[in-house]
Amino acid sequence: MYSCVFKRFFDFIIVLVLLLIIWPFLLIITLWLHFANKGAGAFFTQERPGKNGKIFKVIKYKTMTDERDAKGNLLPDADRLTKVGKFVRSTSIDELPQLINVLKGDMALIGPRPLLPQYLSLYNKEQARRHEVRPGITGWAQVNGRNAISWTKKFELDVWYVDHCSFWLDLKIIFLTIKKVFIREGISQEGQATIEPFNGHN
Repeated sequence: MYSCVFKRFFDFIIVLVLLLIIWPFLLIITLWLHFANKGAGAFFTQERPGKNGKIFKVIKYKTMTDERDAKGNLLPDADRLTKVGKFVRSTSIDELPQLINVLKGDMALIGPRPLLPQYLSLYNKEQARRHEVRPGITGWAQVNGRNAISWTKKFELDVWYVDHCSFWLDLKIIFLTIKKVFIREGISQEGQATIEPFNGHN
């Protein structure tokens, strides 16, 4: 009952109130990133699969410049990640624009993170079950390792959430997310700016 009816209602009300409170802060971050990204803008959108694999455009703060090498290729992520962007990412502020996605119904506050569309064909039958619910801004995998754990473990945690979704579990994840933000844990895999791409095996 909770996941089918009340979860969406709670998400909408909570996000609406939150946006009314924090919009001045979001405005400051937007201006800060605009100048730090050297004119590359403060936002970007990407296509991501949502519930039942339906594609939508996720909104995020842009934490990298668009700097390229002599051949016109984008520099590695670690080279384009600005100091401001690193702070915004490490504190998970870059996820805040996705509150708009929650209002629209594309996402939930809590759920498996929306990944890249090209991963859809790489999931096995069990891993694909992560799309039985709306993707979330944060989720069970995020508070149990985030980018520091393997893809296999991440998908196991996502499916576990699908099977155990409840109001109390969502509340627990919210509190654990706040804790993770303050200690800035699991932001990236060792030796990488974010996480290595999923190839169907890792």
